[in-house]
Amino acid sequence: MTEGRTGTISVDQFIAAPPRKVWRALTEPDLHAKWWAPGDVAETVGHEFHLDMPGFGAIPCKVLESVPHERFVYTFNGNWTLTWRLVAEGDGTRLLLDHSGFDLDDKRESQAYDRMGPGWRETVVPRLAELAPGID
Repeated sequence: MTEGRTGTISVDQFIAAPPRKVWRALTEPDLHAKWWAPGDVAETVGHEFHLDMPGFGAIPCKVLESVPHERFVYTFNGNWTLTWRLVAEGDGTRLLLDHSGFDLDDKRESQAYDRMGPGWRETVVPRLAELAPGID
């Protein structure tokens, strides 16, 4: 039996804000809605929530890991996993995102992979980087 091809989108973004501010943007619903999507996100392991994605509706998610100011991992849409790692760097944070679980042998998932990589790198994560420094 052969394993299918899987894909992971990786993003490496410096944010001019300390990890505590980036963490808040990742885990507090009001802040999360400002840079990505509204939803009832929370940092508690096992918490099930939804993100309201325009054009796609409420996407189910579940928190798998939560290490405040360091690591936040949750499922997204059943098949995918988002792993956010925060590393203090000078006065800021090196944010490392892995969006994994794409089935590249499935046409729809392969197309989503191709679309979402630029979306993460050029739009979504830069919005987080813009928001985080202004968080009190």
